Amino acid sequence: MIEHLKVLVVDDDRRMVKTICDILKVKGYTALPAYSGEEALQKVREDKPDCVLMDIKMDGIDGVEATKMIKAISPSLPVVLMSAYATEEQTNEAKKQGAYTVLTKPIDVQQVLSFLSLIRKEESILVVDDDPAFSRTLRDILQASGYNVETEADPEKVLGHMERNYKLVVLLDLKLGSVNGLDILKAIRARYPGKPVVLVTGYRETMASSIETGLQIGAYACLYKPFAIEELTGIIEEISFNKLKSLLGEPSKR
Repeated sequence: MIEHLKVLVVDDDRRMVKTICDILKVKGYTALPAYSGEEALQKVREDKPDCVLMDIKMDGIDGVEATKMIKAISPSLPVVLMSAYATEEQTNEAKKQGAYTVLTKPIDVQQVLSFLSLIRKEESILVVDDDPAFSRTLRDILQASGYNVETEADPEKVLGHMERNYKLVVLLDLKLGSVNGLDILKAIRARYPGKPVVLVTGYRETMASSIETGLQIGAYACLYKPFAIEELTGIIEEISFNKLKSLLGEPSKR
């Protein structure tokens, strides 16, 4: 987990910048102030923030143009724009240049904090598998990428994990000893309908029917052992991206 997420706050209204920075600092973030698009670009190069929160309407380089230039420097850097009166054309152009969304001023601070919490990878990934070596290896790899990871081999304890804290995604083996993973999937879907569950199996052919049923029930995807870790992290990043968009009121794509 990133200990002190750096958020670059950009606005030519200095009072607005100070207010947002003060709130972020109280919540444990490192807030970097900037008062123009030009200064924002400099700080992206020098300070390498983890997220940019920026006003659209500024003298000189405005927020939309700054977003385009920021994305040229750091393509994966999340950029969220703000405006008291953005036109539909500006909003569409901002998204075209790579901004997640355009928030209406005064911004919903709690919405922004939830967004930053997800960027900080505070939500856990739950690995449900009865192979301890596989679970341990997967946990170590994902933790090295900054994720919080929990593992569970007992199917009866899966829902208990989810009640204790929110899970970004559940990685669920379809064959858990004598227990069919589909039963666990159904229990998760019944209590947490929107929770992304990625099925995992080493029996692609013999479990074909269960895989099809799982996807029909609502599993997000299915991975086949042995799978490339890049394939898994790509799915996790897609799930995270969709949730980030959803938190900001944008429709997700799947």
